[in-house]
Amino acid sequence: QVQLVESGGGLVQPGGSLTLSCATTARSFSSYNMGWFRQARGKEREFVGHISASGSITYYSDSVRGRFTISRDNANYTMDLQMNSLKPEDTATYYCAAQRYYGPYYDRAKYDYWGQGTQVTVSS
Repeated sequence: QVQLVESGGGLVQPGGSLTLSCATTARSFSSYNMGWFRQARGKEREFVGHISASGSITYYSDSVRGRFTISRDNANYTMDLQMNSLKPEDTATYYCAAQRYYGPYYDRAKYDYWGQGTQVTVSS
């Protein structure tokens, strides 16, 4: 079992920045591909970004590409989501997830473990 804990959410003004973190104690962290998803109120959970186990490959949704950056530190079992130029439509609960086996990076059904989520609100 891999336990994931997100942190760093909060209230930020449009155009601002925020960094989310995902931490685990699992020593197997470096063997997992990792993803970020988000869910706005009344909407389905959607893909935000993905980083490969080694950190060498990243993917982003069209809505965040160029504004968000994913990174990971396998030595410290953490993953970050740097969010810049935030918009009100980025408001959502953000979840990190671990993917044990290869699968479509955008498909939430292919992720095996999830965190509890952290709320991001973009508002003036």
